[in-house]
Amino acid sequence: MDSIEILRTSLLSPIVLAFVIGVIATLVRSELEFPQPVLNAISIYLVFSIAIKGGTELAEAGLGRIVAPALVTLALAVVIPSLAYALARTFIRLDIPNAAGIAALYGSVSSVTFFASLSLAERLGMPAEPFMPVLVSLMEWAILVALFIARWQLRRAEMNSSLPISEILIDTLRGRSVILLLGGLVIGVLIGENGFKSVKPFFEDPFRGVLTLFLLEMGMVAGRQLREFFRLGPRLLAFGVIFPVFNGLLGTTLGTLVGLSPGGSFVLGSITASASYIDAPAAVRAALPQANPSIYLTSSLGITFPFNLLIGLPLYYQFALFMHDLIR
Repeated sequence: MDSIEILRTSLLSPIVLAFVIGVIATLVRSELEFPQPVLNAISIYLVFSIAIKGGTELAEAGLGRIVAPALVTLALAVVIPSLAYALARTFIRLDIPNAAGIAALYGSVSSVTFFASLSLAERLGMPAEPFMPVLVSLMEWAILVALFIARWQLRRAEMNSSLPISEILIDTLRGRSVILLLGGLVIGVLIGENGFKSVKPFFEDPFRGVLTLFLLEMGMVAGRQLREFFRLGPRLLAFGVIFPVFNGLLGTTLGTLVGLSPGGSFVLGSITASASYIDAPAAVRAALPQANPSIYLTSSLGITFPFNLLIGLPLYYQFALFMHDLIR
């Protein structure tokens, strides 16, 4: 499947089209709206489902071969959202909640980009290691890092003084989305794949349908705040292209240094270069409702996602081959 076909298939998916319909519904001043209790239920379901499935993947992988790649991935899950937050505050000039939203999405992973990179690696005869989905689940910890940064900065701004890190960490861990993420991961690790089968009909089969409704609502929110995105357009465009390339080259380099194959290094680079428009928005929406979806979603979905599929993936693959030849 070539890049154009991947892009066409992805952009014509129900979840992306639902987002577009939500924007259009707002622009034409439709009466369509979701009651707040329904939105809360959708957010809880999505975040908890993602966490449980990630935990089961961790349980199935075991340790052994993945220790070094896992440690590198966890380090990236801290560095990338921290750097994204700093750039969003200084370069794009966003406030704290919107900068944290950007950090969460760019620290997290686009599952479509991940699967596209796996497919490309296999098609080119350089398949990645089988434990790559585990690294994807580890990258989701970047969401927690971004939420911690947001809580820390918001508390400092409100109280105009430094707070103990331990107090901010405890406050972050008490948050709804963090409890769901951590609790779901623990449950997934404890029950494993066999235990997950009993709840799979609820947590996996309806997931994409509920996600489609969530993106419809996100589209309506984004449509109400498009003016803010256009105000930030040029800076957001530069960030949405340059930052993923930096992350992709960094992830590819580190993957090569810890012994991943060229295909594995390429996929790790693609993971770190991607920006979530599926998983992270649910957590951001629940934890930071004041953040503007038209900023963080349009940046990840409208800029970074198509750039990675058309230009980024071939670039990271060639760089992975170059790095492998360099250290071999």
